[in-house]
Amino acid sequence: MNRLHETKVRKVNPEHNTIINSQDLIIGEGYFTVIAGPCAVENEKVAVETAKAVEKAGAKVFRSSLFKPRTSPYTYQGYGLDGIEILRTIKQETNLLLETEILSTDHLDDLSKEVDILRVGSRNMDNYELLKAVGRTNKPVILKRNMSATLEEFLLAAEYILSVGNENIILCERGIRTFETYTRNTLDILAIPALKELTHLPIIVDPSHSTGKSSLVPAASKAALAAGADGLIIEVHPDPANSYSDGHQSLKISEFENLMKEIFELAKVLGKKFDIPILT
Repeated sequence: MNRLHETKVRKVNPEHNTIINSQDLIIGEGYFTVIAGPCAVENEKVAVETAKAVEKAGAKVFRSSLFKPRTSPYTYQGYGLDGIEILRTIKQETNLLLETEILSTDHLDDLSKEVDILRVGSRNMDNYELLKAVGRTNKPVILKRNMSATLEEFLLAAEYILSVGNENIILCERGIRTFETYTRNTLDILAIPALKELTHLPIIVDPSHSTGKSSLVPAASKAALAAGADGLIIEVHPDPANSYSDGHQSLKISEFENLMKEIFELAKVLGKKFDIPILT
């Protein structure tokens, strides 16, 4: 992977790691940011209840996916652009920033006006035209690693965003596909320090998709923090058993509150900063 050192992922900022500032949010080296919310927006009641709860517990960004790519075309695909009104309500009732997955350039104009951070999911990591399009917005972009991508392929995907002048990229390790079937994916914990060596970009971890089991999310979250991650994106739902998608890997609100307390204590030991108070 020597050729990566000749590309922008390291070359743009050879001596200092990138710190992303979006409004009053800081993502990057020395800080720890938690993004939380349901797998996908279902309705206003669930979305607003969850948003208020995760904000109170210490999350800074609301996971507010309006579109949900699914393996089966017969499962819940998300609320769609009509959900923008729900996002506006969350903006009015909380101080959370909003992030959402974008599946198509057709949605770019509408979503970029409403959300603070755009997310390119694992299935679209290789959608190079989409990468360049979101890059041109100059908004922060969360880029998720494809479940079968090497680190080189992952970083070269990031190059597509960098190539159009957008350095506000947040890499997301979300687990890779291995022979193990007990977990949904396998969290590549060594990807965190490896990516810290290879790039200046912030790195967050998705413990929900990497484990596929809510019981394993706390351990994966704390392991990611200990390994040097700059943040987490966690699925939280008031009633996971009745969620429209991925309830088995979503934390209950009480579970998320407990996890945030543990993360806050661990972050202090490791010298990471939360920029807002954590629920006590």
